[in-house]
Amino acid sequence: MSRSVHIGEQEYFPGIGRIRYEGAESDNPLAFKAYDATREVAGKTMEEHLRFAICYWHTFCASGGDPFGPGTRVYPWAKNAEPMAAAMDRMDAAFEFFSKMGVPYFCFHDRDLAPEGNSVGESEENLQTMVAMAKERMRATNIRLLWGTANVFSHPRYMNGAATNPDFDVVAQAGAQVKAALDATQELGGENYVFWGGREGYASLFNTDTQREQENLARFLGMARDYGRSIGFSGTYLIEPKPMEPMKHQYDADAQTVIGFLRHYGLDKDFKLNVEANHATLAGHSFAHDLQMATDAGMLGSVDANRGDPQNGWDTDQFPTDTNDCTQAMLVILADGGFTSGGLNFDAKIRRESVDIEDMFIAHIGGMDAFARGLVFAERMLNDSQLIALRQGRYGSFGSGEGENFVAGKLTLGDLRDYAERNGEPQAQSGKQELVENRMNDLMFR
Repeated sequence: MSRSVHIGEQEYFPGIGRIRYEGAESDNPLAFKAYDATREVAGKTMEEHLRFAICYWHTFCASGGDPFGPGTRVYPWAKNAEPMAAAMDRMDAAFEFFSKMGVPYFCFHDRDLAPEGNSVGESEENLQTMVAMAKERMRATNIRLLWGTANVFSHPRYMNGAATNPDFDVVAQAGAQVKAALDATQELGGENYVFWGGREGYASLFNTDTQREQENLARFLGMARDYGRSIGFSGTYLIEPKPMEPMKHQYDADAQTVIGFLRHYGLDKDFKLNVEANHATLAGHSFAHDLQMATDAGMLGSVDANRGDPQNGWDTDQFPTDTNDCTQAMLVILADGGFTSGGLNFDAKIRRESVDIEDMFIAHIGGMDAFARGLVFAERMLNDSQLIALRQGRYGSFGSGEGENFVAGKLTLGDLRDYAERNGEPQAQSGKQELVENRMNDLMFR
């Protein structure tokens, strides 16, 4: 295995070189079997289609802790007791990892990059220091920022929410933090900015003014939008749906809820959705469902690529290795024309029991290969004449006669009644679900 460059003075992943594509016959766990960045699919390379990003938080900040026990991993970049020195070590490790994985993008929360200070000003200074360092590392590696965001949910002050908090002093703190995170995202050339309302919701209706809270949230988002544009941020603003956890109910419950919220408050021209697979399943939907709802509304912006476990009722954030799930997701994304400013960010973490440093690489390799396969399979399906005919055939009655007049808005309810009287009971039309599913499997495994 070739020796790979490292970013700072220390190499944090010794013995692991740049991850290469070796093809389906390879048995090397540290090689891509399906993701070939330069392979062309549907007119673009895999790298251009998938726009992979690695998240800062789970990958470099998480130690494997869960509600029942502390962390199981002590990373070499997390040994320095001085917070800013530790942040600098973590950044060197992160850019070494990004480079060795060969991804074009990364994502961060403000508190991932820099520790919180003892005041708003000190926190801003810490973040500005780390942004300057990140800018140097990005210039040296050609790695870009897919999106930035502010962590306005972890600190105890946000126990009752951030923008929806009943205490204005807390809302102001959240505003200061989002302002600084927008500044950082703009400085680093971020292509998007994400709002995840981790605690924008309620635990009990009995002590909550939901109307006031949602109005305040909309007002806050508008202020953030306006500030970002005033400093030259031309990227996409994204809202990330999630139904609950940590709150009992969160106002951004699923894709359709967010779409309705944005339209209700006149924000739909400025914001799109960052859809996460595990959040969709927590809402009782499939990953593909929330993607489809977002694309139907013309509001799909980006994707957090992960999965949950159907036997666990919480956000497990596992790496996406279900090829069928990835194929369905890519089918929706490709049919929508593909990503513009968005991409596939691995908001995923290795398991608590995975304690070897190479496990970080193996997990990301698996996710990238799964989506690469999904991309290839989705392209086949979108161009398959049988699937096209089956889907279009179901709606053939709207292409002529009174069905066409209905679509054109030329009929009244009375016209529908008279048509139904003339034509009598409709003949049952098979949905051919089994045939469609079989055909999709045939295309995946031919």
